[in-house]
Amino acid sequence: MQLYLMGLWETVRDFIGTGGDVLYMVFAALLIMWIVMVERWWYLLGVFPKEREQIINEWNDRKDTTSWYAHRIRDAWISQASEKLSARMLVLKTMIAICPLIGLLGTVTGMITVFEIMAVQGTGNPRLMAGGISMATIPTMAGMVAALSGMFFVQRLDARVKAAKEHLIDSLPHH
Repeated sequence: MQLYLMGLWETVRDFIGTGGDVLYMVFAALLIMWIVMVERWWYLLGVFPKEREQIINEWNDRKDTTSWYAHRIRDAWISQASEKLSARMLVLKTMIAICPLIGLLGTVTGMITVFEIMAVQGTGNPRLMAGGISMATIPTMAGMVAALSGMFFVQRLDARVKAAKEHLIDSLPHH
């Protein structure tokens, strides 16, 4: 097991060495995105159903569900639940948008490295130029893969959040 982890660590270190330090920023953005995404799924599947049942029970226990005042209370409860459901969704969508941009930053820094090599060594050393080109392409690929890894799950999460809101609204009869 330890040998496997050492080999994995070497692979990651080689990848970062080839792609440059910008990959640390891609990794940080990816880590934040996935931590928030796991938290949102946990809330949606574990916490919100209990909160929804509590809201439904409080509504059903009310004697007055038809007055203007009762409907404002219902609307407020729905609004509070919707706000909790939608919390941090903007952070997730922002992180998805930022990942490719960080990758492009890596592209720019890699191309600067290529141009520096060309200025100092000329175009006669293709091995040095290839290292710079790798630094230019790997971060872009890593940023795109990071964004794509979150995009699918965030779209599904967004659809589930909308469905949960609609289910709550339908569960509170509007007399």
